[in-house]
Amino acid sequence: MACEALFQPLKIRGLTLPNRVMMGSMHVGLEGLENGIEKLTAFYRLRARHEAGLIVTGGAAVNPEGAGGLDFMMIDSDEDIDRWRPLTRGVHEEGGRIALQLFHAGRYAYKAMIGQDPVAPSALQAPINPDPPVALTDEQIERTIRDFAEGARRGKEAGFDAVEIMGSEGYLINQFTSPATNKRTDRWGGTFEKRIAFSLRITEAVREKVGENYPVFFRMSGLDLVDDSTTEEETLAWAKALETAGADVLNIGIGWHESRVPTISMKVPRLHFVPIAEAIKSAVSIPVIASNRINDPRDGARLLENESADLISMARPFLADPAILTKAKEGRFDEINTCIACNQACLDHVFEGKHATCLVNPEAGRETELTLSPAVTKKNVLVVGAGPAGLEAARTAAERGHTVTLVDEKTEIGGQLNYSKRIPGKEEFYETLRYYNVQLDLLGVTKELGTTLTADHPLVEKADDIIVATGIVPRVPEIPGVDGNNVASYRDIFDGSVSFGEKNVIIGGGGIACDLALYMKGKGAEEITLLQRSRSFARGIGKTTRWTTIMELKQKGIRMKGGLDGYREITPEGVIVIQDGQETLVPADRIVLASGQLVNSRLAESLEASGKPVHVIGGARHALGLDAKKAIYDGTVTGRAI
Repeated sequence: MACEALFQPLKIRGLTLPNRVMMGSMHVGLEGLENGIEKLTAFYRLRARHEAGLIVTGGAAVNPEGAGGLDFMMIDSDEDIDRWRPLTRGVHEEGGRIALQLFHAGRYAYKAMIGQDPVAPSALQAPINPDPPVALTDEQIERTIRDFAEGARRGKEAGFDAVEIMGSEGYLINQFTSPATNKRTDRWGGTFEKRIAFSLRITEAVREKVGENYPVFFRMSGLDLVDDSTTEEETLAWAKALETAGADVLNIGIGWHESRVPTISMKVPRLHFVPIAEAIKSAVSIPVIASNRINDPRDGARLLENESADLISMARPFLADPAILTKAKEGRFDEINTCIACNQACLDHVFEGKHATCLVNPEAGRETELTLSPAVTKKNVLVVGAGPAGLEAARTAAERGHTVTLVDEKTEIGGQLNYSKRIPGKEEFYETLRYYNVQLDLLGVTKELGTTLTADHPLVEKADDIIVATGIVPRVPEIPGVDGNNVASYRDIFDGSVSFGEKNVIIGGGGIACDLALYMKGKGAEEITLLQRSRSFARGIGKTTRWTTIMELKQKGIRMKGGLDGYREITPEGVIVIQDGQETLVPADRIVLASGQLVNSRLAESLEASGKPVHVIGGARHALGLDAKKAIYDGTVTGRAI
């Protein structure tokens, strides 16, 4: 058995976990959809079937003012006991174990969603919330403590195997603990001992309500990453106090949602925050869970072997691959669909009010919809284009039993993902390409790389169905001088066919332009200026990562000049721009175009004329708003439809 350290059992009061891997809490938003409980149950069932040692739900609010959103779980009424029983029953039928996270958003709650002002220890507005909170009264604090305890009771009666108290990520309990957000002068604030009293009273009340044989986890903040907050010394003392109060396990969270330091994006190195959990483990005698940027089971096993932690929490890796532990146990590491921490379909979706899914695994959150059935009629399927859309279409069609041939004019698979993987901090895309290479080989897909396809190619004649996933072509803006020798496409720079200069201008300010600037900077370019009409840079990048991209551009000295009225001309000396009616020369010896994309539909049109069934997907069909997430989804839907 591979990764043996992961698969050692652990007894916590009356609960025995079969292994040391916890599927950490994620709000996925399925419960707010039509047939939401059925969808959420199917989502958790699949992960339980593949040996997740313990699943922790998304946060279940213990009272109405603590709700994180309209479609968040609730555990504030006895009616919720029956509501969640089908969920726990489904997980248990798969042999799994599931814990309920007891949650209160505090000042992160939105007034429009909860129907009242958010509440907090002090009336200090969160920088990520337009609504100022009101300070809880002493009586309301006591009631909230009882609400946590009653939520735990309801969770136990609903069949949950444990509860986890959410005291991290800047939510209510964390707000009480931190001097940055707790300015009270009564028994709930001021000194460190008074600031942690709220969390200790909740832990004690929960323990009393659930009894001695029932596990109580506490997710505590190991590092707040906000100014003037809890110190390292206080954090260790808090951990010891929580152990005394009755917590059985400490799950170590990192950062608040308002932190200006990335904690879970792909730009954060793997295992970066493990030393925080390691320090807390040395201060207590109860098990400690390490989390954040652990996406390889082999890394998790090494942490356990080194006694850096007692359990490993992986949340989004279970979105990317529900079978991650099954594959790890069998040593099939190359077959794992690795979480790349892109945030595009999970966290970004949640912040947009959508349900979570996964860029690299579009089945996540769609388990009742994207089912995979064997093809009734086996066909010869030709997939043209080995970018993300074509790769997923080929994989899905082959898994259903079709004979699939994948063609691309490039000598490697990946399409524009081969540009993304070269961006500093985005190397995780190598994992996605490794996954597809392995899957296509296992499924017997024939790869014809370095092949330019035409309508009269023998492969076209042989095919029963053709999927065209030829991607996009860069848009060339209509600027006088755009055909000059000093002008290149972003593809030319990424491919290395054109070098950059001493002074470089990139026309464009979207995601590709920003990635290109960081790539060029990493390769040694000294002076880079981004130009665009819009004042807002990095548009199209999700909320959770856009700010880090802009921050990184500024840190690396990349100039961003937006709000242009237009471009007068590209000359050998640079770009003449128009702003506020004035013409200005932006000096450059290399101008790179990264100002949008157009559909690449030429091949599709010629193939359709042949009379063959042709399915056009990805950038060959729609360029506006296209990204890898949409391309892979297009591919999986088409692969299922043939």
